[in-house]
Amino acid sequence: MSELRPLSHEAVDGALEKAERYRLLNEPFLAESICLDVLAVEPENQRALVTLLLARTDQFPTRLSTALREALEIVPRLEGEYARVYYEGIIWERRAETLYHRNVPGATHKAHDDLRRALELYRRAIELHPEGNEDAILRWNTCVRILERHPHLRDAPEDAFQPLLE
Repeated sequence: MSELRPLSHEAVDGALEKAERYRLLNEPFLAESICLDVLAVEPENQRALVTLLLARTDQFPTRLSTALREALEIVPRLEGEYARVYYEGIIWERRAETLYHRNVPGATHKAHDDLRRALELYRRAIELHPEGNEDAILRWNTCVRILERHPHLRDAPEDAFQPLLE
């Protein structure tokens, strides 16, 4: 098998621009690969970590459980409590969206739970937000509107579990 070749420090900014472009072109695996190359030479590069996290959430429709775990693993590496809370909220919001579009039993209840989790994280991010950055408010409002427009997204009923008798 061939070995990976290292990226130079001088190429990092251009590579990250390409990663963001690949995300916009709905090529999250390509964006993820570029971010991994950047992080191999600059392990704490925040732009690369955020782009990697988002690229992994872009992959939720095709590999939800693995991409969820991989996205959550990035959160502790983000600098500052605001960034950690805000981007974890995005992870749960995007998982909810993915679940909502799946036609499997219990998906709407799980999507509701994930939106509630995202709202709690955004509430915390709103308290921590840097002056002039109200992104968490925008995300909060989006989650609220999703819940308003889709009233079937609700908690699972208490008596939802029915054991088989035989």
